[in-house]
Amino acid sequence: MKKSLIALAVLAASGAAMAQSSVTLFGVVDATIRYVDGGTNGNIWSLTNSGYNSSRLGFRGTEDLGGGLSASFWLEAGVNNDNGTGSASSTNNTVAGSASANTGTQGLTFNRRSTVSLAGSWGELRLGRDFTPYFWNTTIFDPFGTNGVGAVSNFTLVGLGLLTGNSLNSTAAGVRASNSIGYFMPNISGFYGQAMYAMGEQNNKLVGGASNPAGSNGNVGSVRIGYANGPVDIAYSWGATTWAPSLQYQVNNVGASWNFGVAKALFLWNQEASDTPASGTVRSNTYMIGATMPLGAGELKGSYTWGNSTNDGVDGSQIALGYVYNLSKRTALYTTYSYINNDGKAASYNMGINPGLKNSTYGFDFGVKHSF
Repeated sequence: MKKSLIALAVLAASGAAMAQSSVTLFGVVDATIRYVDGGTNGNIWSLTNSGYNSSRLGFRGTEDLGGGLSASFWLEAGVNNDNGTGSASSTNNTVAGSASANTGTQGLTFNRRSTVSLAGSWGELRLGRDFTPYFWNTTIFDPFGTNGVGAVSNFTLVGLGLLTGNSLNSTAAGVRASNSIGYFMPNISGFYGQAMYAMGEQNNKLVGGASNPAGSNGNVGSVRIGYANGPVDIAYSWGATTWAPSLQYQVNNVGASWNFGVAKALFLWNQEASDTPASGTVRSNTYMIGATMPLGAGELKGSYTWGNSTNDGVDGSQIALGYVYNLSKRTALYTTYSYINNDGKAASYNMGINPGLKNSTYGFDFGVKHSF
């Protein structure tokens, strides 16, 4: 009898604990048929992924700790559903750290996000691999969400490969940082904010005890502050990554949107600056104006982007137009067309095929997205 009572008590306690917790399996599978024409440098047809939403598989859960305090976890892996591989990650926000996970050889990695959090009325403390604050402005205020041929990210220095060997892959690309400590402030009368510090985890001492000049490599700092009220949303962010002794990659950007009901207008200014050993600081400015508008069972979206870099090394513009048709709340068909005109002296904006100096390129996506 005593054993039965003990078993019942354990089950009751377990049930109470489970009632306070929730775990969710979620994901997106997005496949697109893509064509990119780089002029005399060739063209390519491909079946790729993430033309509308980034393909992913994830698990998240929350536990109510009482007194307004909660704990949660979030594990999210990028999925290349066109070929079945996972996506690469970075262990310490450096090029060498990224080599520890090569696409297609390591299976799924939780490269998109892997965090544990505590949250309350004071905000949220988040630990692990996460999106950098300055990335949010780039994707939230882009009508195409930095996905597909029309993405504003076609105009970043890292996207162009101009910082190859100097940049820090996923961190310098303005997306994520590993080994991060993040804080999200609660919404206060429409004001919101976020701060992050991520560690490159380099030894500060060399063999023998001398100071290591590369001890700061991979360290990332970033903040974001914004205001959202009614139809208006505006935010500023800054971030910096140390990629070599005394050399940094920095981002400043401002994004804004205004929802008029019949349409939403969007604006983004993004400036990247990277110190380089040979040519000093390379700086790039990107500007974008865009809009989204409900149309039938879907949404019409478009943007005009232009940019330039130091000494007009890259200089050009992009016009993109797309439509998303919702078959249901979870499934959508979409198509996007984008055209880039180049006028740079050293490199060209592109969608994966460099058309060469002073040349144009265009591409389109036609795909299907299903979320669960």
